[in-house]
Parts: sequence; structure tokens; C-alpha cells
Amino acid sequence: QVQLVESGGGLVQAGGSLRLSCAAAGSIFRINAMDWYRQAPGKQRELVAVMPSGGSANYADSVKGRFTISRDNAKNTVYLQMNSLKAEDTAVYYCNADVISDPFRSQRNYWGQGTQVTISS
Repeated sequence: QVQLVESGGGLVQAGGSLRLSCAAAGSIFRINAMDWYRQAPGKQRELVAVMPSGGSANYADSVKGRFTISRDNAKNTVYLQMNSLKAEDTAVYYCNADVISDPFRSQRNYWGQGTQVTISS
């Protein structure tokens, strides 16, 4: 079994920064893509940033130039650095990963529990 544990959410003023972390733990053979999603009240969950296991990151247009996704494969951890935060960035942020786990080496998609990010204007 694999778990994704997020941290780093909180309350910050508009224009400020936050850094989210998501650590994967369990019987992990390899992690392919690691992504961040968010869901604002009354809205559908949306993709924020994607970090493939190899290759370039991709971002939603709404966060380009402000957010940066990165990962530390040795720690099975993905980060989301969020700068120049706006009130519309307020949401629950979720980590998502495609994990190949031991012992059967099967790939499965996992979600974290979510971390609240609130931006005050």
C-alpha cells in the first residue's frame, strides 16, 4: 500500500508565498508522474501542475509564471512553490501520483488527503 502525505498549506496574504510538499511512502518501486490539483469551494477539481518522471513540467495557464513544481526522486517527494498568491488561488490542494508498487509491480493512481490553502485579500 502507498500513501501520499501533503503538508505546507495555510493562510497567507495576497502577494505572499507558500510551499507545499507531498511525500509518498510505502512499498514503492517507481513513481511516474506526480501532479498537483486543487479544488475551490463550489468548483470542480482542476489540474494545477504536472511533473513527469522525466521531462518538463506543465502548468495550468492560471498559475504559469507564479507556481513551480519540482520533485526529489530520492525522497519520493513533489513540491509546489507558490508565489504571488491571489485570492482565487484559495482551494484545497491535492497531490496525485502514478505509482508502481512492490511486490507485483502494478501501477496505480493515488491521491493525497489534501491541504487547505487560503489567501486573504
